[in-house]
Amino acid sequence: MDTTCLPLRALLLTVSGWVHREQQRTIDYLVEENRVLKEQLGTKRLRLTDDQRRRLAAKGKLLGRRLLGQLATIVAPDTIMRWHRRLIAAKWTYPQQVKSGAGVMLAIKRLVLRMATENATWGYSRIQGELEALGHRVGRSTIARILKAEGIQPAPDRPTSWRTFLKSHWGQVAACDFFTTEVWTARGLVTYYTLFVIDLKTRVVEIAGSTPNPNSAWMTQVARQLTDHVDGVLRGHSFLLCDRDSIFSAHWRAMLKREGVRVVQTPYRAPNANAYAERFVRSIKYECLRRMMLFGERGLQRALREYVEHYNEERPHQGVGNRPLLRMREPRPTGVTEVQEMERLGGHSTHLQTVGRMMGQYGHRSISRLDTTDFVLASGHHGYGQLRPKHIGRPVEKLK
Repeated sequence: MDTTCLPLRALLLTVSGWVHREQQRTIDYLVEENRVLKEQLGTKRLRLTDDQRRRLAAKGKLLGRRLLGQLATIVAPDTIMRWHRRLIAAKWTYPQQVKSGAGVMLAIKRLVLRMATENATWGYSRIQGELEALGHRVGRSTIARILKAEGIQPAPDRPTSWRTFLKSHWGQVAACDFFTTEVWTARGLVTYYTLFVIDLKTRVVEIAGSTPNPNSAWMTQVARQLTDHVDGVLRGHSFLLCDRDSIFSAHWRAMLKREGVRVVQTPYRAPNANAYAERFVRSIKYECLRRMMLFGERGLQRALREYVEHYNEERPHQGVGNRPLLRMREPRPTGVTEVQEMERLGGHSTHLQTVGRMMGQYGHRSISRLDTTDFVLASGHHGYGQLRPKHIGRPVEKLK
């Protein structure tokens, strides 16, 4: 036997014995602490979460039933082993696929709820008929049960939804707001305030006026122009949305009310209540005003006039099917066509159109698919990434 290793072995045995004693003291303390905490609970049952049960089951499996009987103080060893078996079963349990019938019933339920909420006068029989026209045969009792479960009343007592109410009055509602523009003049940099009106149904925008000093006299003149019986912007409208700025004074609102236009003020600090007007402010600032240095009131008026014409007649809008607002659909070109670029404001607002022989069919074609008449580019940003300046003037067939 090699006697040179005896001191090293003795040292290792001493260290391991000391570590074992320290671990045993720690375990004894934790066990006693658990007993004390359990005594504090008394007869109350300890509520464990699924994650806590999972952790105890994983640790308890390593110790075994015999050792668990000596150490476990919170729960019984059999309970921990039962949790462990459930953990194994959950590992090999796969979710069942939803039957096709359940998916069909869910779709029918959504259709019934949509029909009832969007059409306040539709009773059970009318909804049943509409479903049958769509290929779904559903009984009246089933429709009644679905609506009753969602708290929707029968047709005579069913209230009209806000969506239906607003859509039916959409053509009578307009909105207005101000935006500011910094203009260089002989006096230096001057802030101009521009008032615009937007029709919420057609999204068409009209500029009411711009001034560096929107005082009461100027607002009075604007009110007369807006309510003119011949060419006033608010002709045919009954409601006008605006914020609670002090510039929309009680006198100004009273003038509009005398002409049959009721002013509805939005809540404080609620821009979403006048979302269409706020969206136009963002568009004109981002696509036009922030990209130009304006000199004098005449330069501002020209920029506003050009952009509003572009906005109403050339720029496609997602809210109306990605079409321009006012321009009528043109005959679809056929044969060899070329893409031409039409510029406004020196290229800050441009749109593309195709030129060629015309055919009898009408409708817009999407230039991103090489199939439409319009495509808007704003300040060098090339729309959907489908066209580049090098494509201008090339036949459509070659772009495919």
